Amino acid sequence: MITVIPATQFKTVPWKNGLGHTTELAINDGGNLDGFDWRLSIASVVSNGEFSNFSGYQRNLVLIEGSGLTLDHQNGDIDSLINLLDIARFNGGCKTIGTLSNDAIKDFNIITNEETVNVEVACYREQQHLVIKPTKTRFCFAYSLTDDICIEGANKTKSLIAVGDLVKLSAAKEELTEQQLTYGLTGKNIILVQLTPK
Repeated sequence: MITVIPATQFKTVPWKNGLGHTTELAINDGGNLDGFDWRLSIASVVSNGEFSNFSGYQRNLVLIEGSGLTLDHQNGDIDSLINLLDIARFNGGCKTIGTLSNDAIKDFNIITNEETVNVEVACYREQQHLVIKPTKTRFCFAYSLTDDICIEGANKTKSLIAVGDLVKLSAAKEELTEQQLTYGLTGKNIILVQLTPK
C-alpha cells in the first residue's frame, strides 16, 4: 500500500522543552508529544542549546540543511554532522547540547520508543534503486531532499512522489496472501526509515 502524506498535511507542534517548534510529518495513531511509539519530524535549529529530554526513546537525527551541527551528549559521545544526510544516533534521555557550525540548520528526526519499536534509518546521496519488502508488521517511510521519488509496485504501476512529501510503504493483509509484496524505489538524497513494532 502506497500512502502519500503531502507537505500541506504536516503539523507544527512545540518542542517538548518549549524552546522552539518542529514540523511533525507523521506519528503513530493515538500518539502525541506526551507518549508515542514513533514520530517523524523536521526541526530548525537557530541557536546553540540543549535538546529536549526523550528518556526511553531512541533518536536518529539527520542533517538536511545548513553547514553543520555538533552534538555533545554529555556522556563522552560526540556526533559531528557536517555533510547533508549525515546521521547521529543517540539515546533520547541523554543530556545533549547542540552547537551550530555556522548558521541555522534543519534536521530530520526519527524518534522511537525503545520498548515498542525497532528502527532502521539509512540515507542515500547517490541515485539508487532500492527494493522494499514490507510485511504484516514492518513498514517504511521515504523522504527526498532534492528529487521526486519513483515507486514501482508489484503490478509494475509507477507512482511519482514529489520532493517534500512523505511516502509510507506498508502491506495490507490481502496484499500478502499470494506473494511477498515488493516495491522498487528509485531516487537520490533519500532518507529511508523502516519501523518494526516489537
